[in-house]
Amino acid sequence: MTELAPATHAPAPVPEDELFPIREVARLTGINPVTLRAWERRYGLIQPTRTESGHRLYSMHDVEAVREILGWIERGVAVSKVGKILAKSRAAQAQAKLPAEDGQQAEYAQWRDQLQRVVAAFDEDQLERLYGQIFSSYALPVVFQGIFLPLWKQLLQDREAFGQTSEWVFLDGFLRARITQRLLLQRATQHRQLLLVALNDQCRELELQVAALMLGHDQVGVRLLGPGVPLDELTLVCEKLKPMALVVFSNHAPNAELPKRLKRLALTLDCPLMLAGDASELAQDSLADSPVACLGSSGRLMLQRLRGAL
Repeated sequence: MTELAPATHAPAPVPEDELFPIREVARLTGINPVTLRAWERRYGLIQPTRTESGHRLYSMHDVEAVREILGWIERGVAVSKVGKILAKSRAAQAQAKLPAEDGQQAEYAQWRDQLQRVVAAFDEDQLERLYGQIFSSYALPVVFQGIFLPLWKQLLQDREAFGQTSEWVFLDGFLRARITQRLLLQRATQHRQLLLVALNDQCRELELQVAALMLGHDQVGVRLLGPGVPLDELTLVCEKLKPMALVVFSNHAPNAELPKRLKRLALTLDCPLMLAGDASELAQDSLADSPVACLGSSGRLMLQRLRGAL
């Protein structure tokens, strides 16, 4: 029998005029109704509301859950394992005290709606204005993981729709340029440096940059090495750069060899080795009782665990 994700507290009922039929959810997510029903029946991944006649109705929260499930599957995770991953991810967010109240989530959704309209118009001046307003209103994890990255991921997933690829490229370029400026300023003011390295083709540049922002703080700057550096050469790189710690970043499901390779790498380093990103949630059990620390993927949790490990 397939193991379902642990139950969570039921959200407040959503008015029926804010619910979507299954055909509309299929249009919004690109997942056909047969697959949506299978995810519900076999794995318990989504739990739509039922009408008196038995028809399924989905909330916007359900739509976001479908997109999150699809994101994990695209990273190489079997659908049968997604329920456990979602449960772990939500537990980690609760541990890190990430804001999750309905009112705040609705507020973030309003910002995303404004951003989406501005991005669709390719209006860089207005985008700059909204970017400044959001940064002045919220903490860094909320700015990216609550507002910008969900929109960025939605545009990335919807690229088959005409115009969406151009919108994604526009937003991606805008955010990468602003984050690069912040990272350079952060490094210039900190003498202690953390080295953050991406595994080949296992994240996009923006995801790596956001992780760098999250891991940097008032005492530590972050130096980035993008995809392409062989894992076996990182010992040599660390001998040259002498970072206070090495963080390997991946957003894909790890294969069976990755934990073994990381354990071997840790034995050759003169600094702590850590794994961050979605892969660290999936490899946590395999790396238990090893020198490799798993930092997780949510901003505040990564920083908490980094400080604990150092």
